[in-house]
Amino acid sequence: MTELHKYPAVQLRAMLQNREIRPTELVEHYLRRIEALNPKLHALTTLTGDMALWRAGELEAAGAVPDRFEQPIWGLPFADKDLDDREGVRSTYGSVAMTGYVAQSSSPVVQDMDRAGGISLGKTNVPEFGSPCYAVNKLPEGYARNPWDPSLDPGGSSSGAAVAVSARMLPFAPGNDAGGSIRIPASATGLVGLKPSRGRVPGLPGSGSLAGLPTAGPIGRTVDDVALLLDGMLKGPQRYAVRAPQPPYMSENGSFLDAANLPIPRLRIGWNTWSPWNEEYDIVVDSQVMRVFQETLDLLKNLGHRVEEVEPTPAPGYVQAFRSVWMGSAASAPLPDEALEVVEPLTAWLIRSGRERPASDLPAGLTRLAEFESQIISDYSDFDAVLTPGLAMTPRASDWYDQVDGNLNFVQQCQYTPFTSYLNVAGLPAIALPVGQGTSEVTGASVPIGVQAIGRPGDEATLLRLGKQLEEVLSWSERVPGIAK
Repeated sequence: MTELHKYPAVQLRAMLQNREIRPTELVEHYLRRIEALNPKLHALTTLTGDMALWRAGELEAAGAVPDRFEQPIWGLPFADKDLDDREGVRSTYGSVAMTGYVAQSSSPVVQDMDRAGGISLGKTNVPEFGSPCYAVNKLPEGYARNPWDPSLDPGGSSSGAAVAVSARMLPFAPGNDAGGSIRIPASATGLVGLKPSRGRVPGLPGSGSLAGLPTAGPIGRTVDDVALLLDGMLKGPQRYAVRAPQPPYMSENGSFLDAANLPIPRLRIGWNTWSPWNEEYDIVVDSQVMRVFQETLDLLKNLGHRVEEVEPTPAPGYVQAFRSVWMGSAASAPLPDEALEVVEPLTAWLIRSGRERPASDLPAGLTRLAEFESQIISDYSDFDAVLTPGLAMTPRASDWYDQVDGNLNFVQQCQYTPFTSYLNVAGLPAIALPVGQGTSEVTGASVPIGVQAIGRPGDEATLLRLGKQLEEVLSWSERVPGIAK
């Protein structure tokens, strides 16, 4: 039999359903993969193997395998992002300031993954409090490393989740995304990563947070795997009144996996390399990234889609508004001033800057971002999808970001990821697709290059169908980092 980690999650689910494999067998296999690769890649901060085997045995003892619509991810291993608490398990939040913390209750998204039948193997590594777009932290376990070249950064903040999936240490993994934290590491490690619409995922819909930025979403090797995990993440109770609209062509059971496999019509696709960060920062798209982006646009034309450039309305004031909200959110962190002496320089800068800003900056910033949301939705409303590069550059070396000057560090992050955070502000769905390859100018290693597709409010299904069409042509799931073979 083919080694289990080589199968996509959707096929593993079918094998479980047909009783070709047992959950315990699958968990044991992935625990061995983690034991072999985690010392090199630091994808997981905590391993809960005994709990996972107990959970797998419990599922097996229950008898009949639930169908995919009842428990979509039944028997499939995953790991919780280390920003999400699981009762009785330590949470590091990527920070030495949280040493010794053990959660007394589970986060909503963790509860929902359990409801959907998943089996957690532990916690995936994150940068400190999930703030940066890169993986670096001060944890004694080490920070996550890119499996395509461990000297390169895998992106953040769902760093460990992406590394584990890319290295075939997990079949898929949940992440969360407040400024690109799913799409950035997916692009840097050769994966599909979906940021759903605001209000879509009940465990972390964005609705109850400052400016509505964060939402939970899936990371996987294939579009089908991502759609399957999204179905699982939707199994929790609705926790907020605001909910994302449902695409009209969804099946009665509401399965995004089914929607991803519907025939795709001829789409009107917009494209640009625009970013609101251009207002104040020098944004330059790497030539390799532009090559892959143009090749993707050409492919879409050849597939019969109508492809045309769309230039959004200028966004004066966006940069300062976003900074005020980002810093305002950081300022509320429950850390005393003395703890700021041990955290990362960026964390300390964000928190101190947020606490020092005038109180009036926050409501003014929220108002400006709400105006931007309305405008960008209008600008993109004529298109079924809008494409941008995934990142402006190929993956950076782990020490590329300045670790002393917080403001410079923030600017560098915006220059690397200029196309992601404005979709969190707008609440629009966006998917990272690993369409191409390039060469690291730092190490010469082969590295992934992705594009981002943006959808209308609530229309993740069109993005999944578009991604599925590209995947069938490009076969990206066959690209495997050497360390994972």
